[in-house]
Amino acid sequence: MKNNQTFKSDISGISFPENEKIYGRAIHDPILGLIKKEYPDFDAEDCISINELNVYRQKYISNYLSSEIGALSAMEKNVISSLKEDKSIVSIVEEEEETRNLGQIVADKVADFGGSWTFIISFVVFITVWIGSNVFIFLNKGFDPYPFILLNLILSCVAALQAPVIMMSQNRQEEKDRNRAKKDFMINLKSELEIRLIHDKIDHLIMHQQQELIEIQKVQIEMMNDILDQIKK
Repeated sequence: MKNNQTFKSDISGISFPENEKIYGRAIHDPILGLIKKEYPDFDAEDCISINELNVYRQKYISNYLSSEIGALSAMEKNVISSLKEDKSIVSIVEEEEETRNLGQIVADKVADFGGSWTFIISFVVFITVWIGSNVFIFLNKGFDPYPFILLNLILSCVAALQAPVIMMSQNRQEEKDRNRAKKDFMINLKSELEIRLIHDKIDHLIMHQQQELIEIQKVQIEMMNDILDQIKK
């Protein structure tokens, strides 16, 4: 007679054999949480059948797998977004325009021209034309006969003006190098922070997976024990 006894499930209201009765206090907490989401009044003293419990166990495992896929997708999106932000920040740093005054612009132009082959060739041609015209054309009776005092004066003035301009340009170059080093430091710091953030996400994901896998193992053990009990009965 005992085997013919039945009970009524507190969530579905359907009658089941007494040997399939499971109380709420015996249900694992994560699965009990799923049941309470659908049936808020379900408590530790209420009961359901093994078949109903297995439905929620399967739902729990399915939700876990779905959440893990979603977590991986979310992390992938975060990494891609982070990489995009890095690219954007690098572009902003590289495209940042530097404000220069008129003296700095002139110094940069003079230094660029004075350190080029164009200046050297042009200067050699100028000196050659100057000396050749005075020696061979005007026969040392022109505007600057030998020993070319006017030419020496011009060269001395050019050297006197060029030296401070070059020094100014060197200072400008040092300032550019400092700004470039500062930008490189900012980019490297941003990259380091992003790498640390990715490591933290991976560590958090691994810890979360380990905890969830333990919960799934507990649920699987409970299901196996229920199957063994059914076989024994």
